[in-house]
Amino acid sequence: MGHRRFLGSSEILITLIIHLEAQPFGWASFFVVLLEIETSLTSQPMKRFLYAVLFLVLVVCLAGLSLAFWPNKWRIDNQGITTEQAAILRKTYEGPHHLMKTSDGETLFLRRWNPDSLTPAKKDIAVLIFHGFTAYSGPYSMAAIPFSKGGYTTFGLDYRGHGLSGGNRGDSPNKDRWIADLAEAIVYLKKLGFSKVVVMGHSLGVAATICAANAVPNEVAGLVLLSGAYESRPGLNKPMNPFVKAKIIASAVFRPSFQSVEYYREGMTVTPDTLFTFHYTPRFVTMLDVKQLRLTSELNVPVLVGVGDKDELFAIDKVKEFYNLVPGNKKEFYVMKNATHAKIPVESWEGIAKWLDKTYVLK
Repeated sequence: MGHRRFLGSSEILITLIIHLEAQPFGWASFFVVLLEIETSLTSQPMKRFLYAVLFLVLVVCLAGLSLAFWPNKWRIDNQGITTEQAAILRKTYEGPHHLMKTSDGETLFLRRWNPDSLTPAKKDIAVLIFHGFTAYSGPYSMAAIPFSKGGYTTFGLDYRGHGLSGGNRGDSPNKDRWIADLAEAIVYLKKLGFSKVVVMGHSLGVAATICAANAVPNEVAGLVLLSGAYESRPGLNKPMNPFVKAKIIASAVFRPSFQSVEYYREGMTVTPDTLFTFHYTPRFVTMLDVKQLRLTSELNVPVLVGVGDKDELFAIDKVKEFYNLVPGNKKEFYVMKNATHAKIPVESWEGIAKWLDKTYVLK
């Protein structure tokens, strides 16, 4: 009898898996499948096993829902802005900018910094900035102003769900959509008439730049990769509280578009600027396996890899390891003096502008 019960239980699970693989997964369809199996069973032991499975699933679901909807206790008071507030601010923004429609109908905000004067050698060159975690394009005026003073038209993209762009805050539907947004921004600048687009990524923007360049390798003229590596300094990422971890996992299952992850590390500076994003959805923070990102060998363009000598997140030797994995022989390594992860002095940006001159104008 025990042997027959084991076989019956296995048959139930196999049948359940076959049903679930044959249709899009959803909790409603899961229970429908269970009911369909229940009506087809004649053996009481097998029915009891099915009821036990159903009860266990209900308990797990209720526990998960409770965790997912448990109120968040944030360490950062800056809650940012809503999607609706971003739309209002976007409409009233008066500085130079572009509103780009993505292929799925979302509106992305492109900030623009124009040079005081355009020289013929630079008028076809655009620099596109991809920002770091929590940020948006605005703070990158620290780079854009020196670039534009150097004669380069400079743009900064607010990622979907960040800054003045549309979309659920701190979120992207999936990795493919995020990469599509980045690639479409590059193509958008090409359509504006810039034959050469140099993409600069800082921190998370390094991953964004790699993804975008791999997606449209023929559309980029060069890359500047700053303050990024495959491995951060030891001790930065402290073990997560088990309850917080369980809550994030539950939110990932039951509320994937809900901001349940707080970006926080000891010693970080928290700005009161509400255009910053400190709270993210689980699917955004887990969509990339950064350690697996590599630039395609098909990309044969100049690459500048840089890091601050006082960067508190990434050591110079770890960034150099990342640099060594960049393909090709058109690459340079740049150590920015007196620069931390987020505070980079104007002299360093002027140094990058000189690299642009040397690479694209004076060659």
